[in-house]
Amino acid sequence: MKCYPLKSVQSSDMLNAPTIVVSIDKLQAADWQKQGRRRPSPTRAIVYCEMDSGICYIKPEYLVTETEGSSAAANTENSENNKRKREDAEDVKDGGKKKWDKKERKRGQNKNRPVFKDERYSHLCHSLIDGTGGEPCSLANCRYVHDLDAYLAAKGEDLGLECYVYTTKGYCARGVSCRFAKAHTNEQGRNLKREDYDENAPPTTFNGVSSELQVRLRKHDYDFSRSKELIKLAEQLRDARKLKVQQEKEKNQSEGTVSSTSGEEEPSDTTEILDAEQLTDSKNEPTGIGCVIDESAIGRDADQKPAVDFREKLVLSPLTTLGNLPFRRICKEFGADITCGEMACAQPLLKGMGQEWALTKRHQSEDIFGVQLCGNNPNMINQAAQVIYETAQVDFIDLNIGCPIDLIYQQGGGSALMRRTNILELTVRSCAALSNRLPFTVKMRTGIYADKSVAHELLPLVEEWGASAVTLHGRSREQRYTKHANWAYIEECAAKAKRMPVIGNGDILSYEDYIERRTLAPHVSSVMIGRGALIKPWIFQEIKEKHSWSPSSGQRYEMLQKFCNYGLEHWGSDTKGVETTRRFLLEWQSFLYRYIPEALQTAPPQKINARPQKYRGRDEMETLMSSGNAADWVKLSESLLGRVPEGFTFVPKHKANAF
Repeated sequence: MKCYPLKSVQSSDMLNAPTIVVSIDKLQAADWQKQGRRRPSPTRAIVYCEMDSGICYIKPEYLVTETEGSSAAANTENSENNKRKREDAEDVKDGGKKKWDKKERKRGQNKNRPVFKDERYSHLCHSLIDGTGGEPCSLANCRYVHDLDAYLAAKGEDLGLECYVYTTKGYCARGVSCRFAKAHTNEQGRNLKREDYDENAPPTTFNGVSSELQVRLRKHDYDFSRSKELIKLAEQLRDARKLKVQQEKEKNQSEGTVSSTSGEEEPSDTTEILDAEQLTDSKNEPTGIGCVIDESAIGRDADQKPAVDFREKLVLSPLTTLGNLPFRRICKEFGADITCGEMACAQPLLKGMGQEWALTKRHQSEDIFGVQLCGNNPNMINQAAQVIYETAQVDFIDLNIGCPIDLIYQQGGGSALMRRTNILELTVRSCAALSNRLPFTVKMRTGIYADKSVAHELLPLVEEWGASAVTLHGRSREQRYTKHANWAYIEECAAKAKRMPVIGNGDILSYEDYIERRTLAPHVSSVMIGRGALIKPWIFQEIKEKHSWSPSSGQRYEMLQKFCNYGLEHWGSDTKGVETTRRFLLEWQSFLYRYIPEALQTAPPQKINARPQKYRGRDEMETLMSSGNAADWVKLSESLLGRVPEGFTFVPKHKANAF
């Protein structure tokens, strides 16, 4: 922070800036005397402060002094410091000495975080779910618990008097295993059904994998002939285009003309991007797959894809771990137009893995919903897209070619596909041709390296190959979430699209940010919000109402209660469901605590990468919600979901390498 005497400030903008009172030591006083200026008396002066761009300044009345904040700061960093000590101890034990690398330690995931296991997760046999008196279990080797009394004793006391699932639906399928069982069991311990309960009511959650589909996928009985046919057509088209490019080069060389790419390095088939003009098909060459050009009636132009309109929408970004169904319901209530499930890998989907298929689940409130796929093989990605299209209720399928995760990248997926253009072309063309009513979209970054952006070359090609929309995150893989999103570059790329909607993504945390980005990038059709929605889920409401909203701590607590209720409905209200809800609540809180109420800021609105000064809230709950200490997050969860099991610890999955 740079400070200047207030009298030396001439600009009216500077005079309106926040000021602070600082002490002037003897050295500063001597400097004042050398300059022939009168020493302030007493030794204090008001000075203008030039704000550091990475700091969110707090009003003086809410600031915490160093003495007051020392214990809080120690607690905040306690879990991270302990983790670092464990890692260093392991390195020494292995005979090595790992060099301190602050950047390496604070990016990506906490891969070595402790995994808590609780024996109370044991499931009660379904024959006893409704209590005693039911039909006995018919399975000889049933692996679930059959001792009802022992199970109920281990389950512990109920967490509350009201069961959200029972209140909402009239029947709780968790029965006596529910942690709110007293709300829907009689004196004899039997599970009850309310009189207005309709057993034939339509489900509120869709998708997932059925047992029959699992068997077909695991036994390789699913018919993927359609997918194989599309891949062959895409390969033929790609080879024809390569041949055409080669013929044009030879013709230019024979005529002695200078190619448009002269003086540049010749592109590689697998690592470089081919020139869009060289790859444009003739209008008279029907290919039967993908968009040829925008004016052609062949393929999947935007006019032929009325299923989803991606223009002028607020899109919730696909968020790994945090973009779960209960969270998406919260965002829908705040005004999100389009939602997308968490990134699902193609290979586990084709193996019928239930955990991966759970990422495709959709709530009835999500009127426009898509599934995001990730993979490194066009055959697998296209087969996964086919089975989702034929068995799930989705409005679009998205391909992730911007994922920065090391494991995905090293296997050739995610952002690695931005340099594997042959593979990417096959994938986009084949998936885009699955159905003329299923839009296929692509989400990408500016490139792999911060100093070498390639999205401006890749985006027109993706449009030509048949994508219905492209989302561009204004950072490279190398940057991950550091620095600022480059919206000027997003605009440059969006201007290259002919008719395809381009969705901008990055650094939007307020209505002011939204207006600023849309003004800077007029060719951008819509905006996607990721971290901003995690920190402020009501950002969608702010944008639609065109003004900021600063909820009280009580309103934010009610939002957390609603998330817990949705979590109990989705993951179950038994012990395992409660702890699963708690885990995702704590993961979300690792972002929620970054929200700073506008009333506490000296110069709102808050910027997404700005760290606040140490501060206290206006009440005890607001202070607790603003804590960066994981122990305080656990305390907050206990007020919503009861006490944690003995020995419970929590370390967030994602490290905060960028605030």
